[in-house]
Parts: sequence; C-alpha cells; structure tokens
Amino acid sequence: MSRVLFVFGTRPEAIKLGPVIEALRLDPSFEVRVFVTGQHREMLAQVLELFEIVPDADLELMKPDQGLSEIAAAVLTGMPELLSAMRPDVVVVQGDTTSAFAAGLTAFYAGVDVAHVEAGLRSGDPLAPWPEEVNRRLLSVFTRYHFAPTEDARANLLREGVDAARIHVTGNTVIDALKKAISRIEADDALRARLDSELSFLDPARRLILVTGHRRESFGAGFESICQALLEIAREHPGVEIVYPVHLNPNVQEPVRRILGGHERIHLVDPVGYFSFVRLLTRCELVLTDSGGVQEEASTLGRPVLVMRDTTERPEGVRSGNLRVIGTRREVIVSEAGLLLRDDDRREAMSRPGDAFGDGKAASRIAAILRAADGSDETR
Repeated sequence: MSRVLFVFGTRPEAIKLGPVIEALRLDPSFEVRVFVTGQHREMLAQVLELFEIVPDADLELMKPDQGLSEIAAAVLTGMPELLSAMRPDVVVVQGDTTSAFAAGLTAFYAGVDVAHVEAGLRSGDPLAPWPEEVNRRLLSVFTRYHFAPTEDARANLLREGVDAARIHVTGNTVIDALKKAISRIEADDALRARLDSELSFLDPARRLILVTGHRRESFGAGFESICQALLEIAREHPGVEIVYPVHLNPNVQEPVRRILGGHERIHLVDPVGYFSFVRLLTRCELVLTDSGGVQEEASTLGRPVLVMRDTTERPEGVRSGNLRVIGTRREVIVSEAGLLLRDDDRREAMSRPGDAFGDGKAASRIAAILRAADGSDETR
C-alpha cells in the first residue's frame, strides 16, 4: 500500500485537491493522510464537507499578520516530525502558495517524492503574481510527479529542462470539483433552495457582475483603482448589480469597504461557501477577477471573464475567447466592462462554454499515474 500525504491550507487548494483525495481514498492500494496548515480555516469547511475530508492533522501554523518568510519557516520546522511519524511515499501539494512550496521542500529534504498538482503554470513575470510565480517555479525543481493541467503547462516545464517522463498532462482538477458541485446542486432541491435563499438579496431583474480580487501585487494603488472602476460601472449602468465576496485580508477589506460600501447595487459580502460561489457563477453575466481558479471555472461555464491583472498563466482561456487580460487601470476596466454590457455580439463571443482547462476526469488520471508508479524507475 502506497502512503500518500496531502498538505494544504487555502480554500483554492482544497477545491483542487479534494477530487484527488476522493479518488485515492476509493482505491485500496493507497493509504491517504491529510494535513492542513490553517491559512483559510474558516473558509475550508464546506469544501472539506463536499469531499468528505476529515484532516488527520492541523499544523496550526498561521498567526495574525504573518509574513511570507514566517509562513515558510513554520512549515519547514513544523512538518518534519509529522513526516517522520507517517513516513509517506509521496507528498502531494497543489498550485503556488508559499505553504505548498515549503511543504514540498520539506518533503524533498526528508527524501520523500513530491507530486505537484497544477504544475507548469507560468506568467513569465516573477513579480506577477507575486510570490506565486516564483513559488511554482521553485517547486518544479524538486518535484517528482508534475501533474500539468494542459499542454501549455507541459511545454513550460519542458522549456525549463524537466524530464518529459516526469510530466503528466491530466486536465485541471478544479473542473472535477466544479462539475461535482453543480451535480450536487442540481440533484438536491433543499440545497438549491437554501442557496437561492442566501442570495435572495440579488434582484433577478438586474444583470449580475461577479467580482473577486485579492492579489498581493495589487495591494495599494491597484485595489484603489479596481474599486473606483467598480463604482463607476455601477453608476454608468443602472440595470447592473455587483456582488463582491471580499477576501478577509485587511489589505483588501480596507479599500473595498471604504470606496464601495453603502452603494445599493454593490453587495460586499463575506467570503461565501463553495456551493454559493458556484451558484453565483451560474447566475452571473460577467466576471471580473484576479483569481486563477475563477478564470478556469468561469471559462468552463461560458462566462465572460475580464482578468484584472497584467498577465495570466491561463493563456488557454485567452485563446478560447473566454478571457481578456485588462490590468487594474480604472479607465480600462470601466471601458472593457462597458463594451461587454452594451455589445451583445461581443459578449456572446466570450460566452461559449469550453473545455480548455479539462474534462472533469483529472483526478482519476492522477490516481492511475500514482498507482502505476512502483518506485523502481530510474528517474527517481
């Protein structure tokens, strides 16, 4: 039996690792353990419930106002004892958080193979997203199993000299999670009614814009500009309402609530549960975001996405026509959103559901690859 340890702490990581944990736990050839680091403790519960995940250990590494160096140090000093006790064959991390990088590095120091879900994403700019671009590049140096979501991601890894035998194109597990959540909502009348009750503050006669924003590189002037743009969009388009689940980071909360608070058609809500967020995605007409996962989810559902960043590591969505990268300048955000709200043809061209990021079977592919690994291949 292969012992596999998953380490994560944020809600996006849980969403993207949940299908993989579920797939491995259904296979008797795996012994699965889950450690959480604690970044988004209050935001994890519904995702863990969706995939019936009960963490085996909580590293309790997070402290108020903790810096990136402190997070990395806490993982590097907090994990070794648990690794020694469990003696996993593989440590699985996802994406590009500082805790994912540090967990992978700790496993490497312990001589344990690292599996990286969503490997190979690159923006080309070490400062955008920051520090995520560097975290994922560094992870690739010592990863054993690179689970690349797309051919673009595989090509990025090959250009950096990663052995082709270690790269596996699987699709993105976020699509597995999205499809599971939608199926659950559609099949559960009580859940659907509860979600619609939670969102009863929305006016069905108005066109809904869904906003998310939390990137560190936009803190300060970037967020000021984004908020001013949202305010202008609401003023220029009286038939529109905006819902913005506001990230808990004080660097996001302060400008968002100061600039946008009090407008009757801009709903600033606390971070919503995963089911509620999927429900919002299915109901909205337009998405403004700086989130990577939301780019993938919205594209799959055929929702036009304006990416409020200067770069994206999801070029597949740009090529498919679902994404447009517009940066954080107020006048550009207002202009691009206005074009989509006024021009039906332009909006329809960005509203075609696609499969650029996967078909919902990524987790089963990852499980099959790990099952086939016997520990004897010469690339170890």
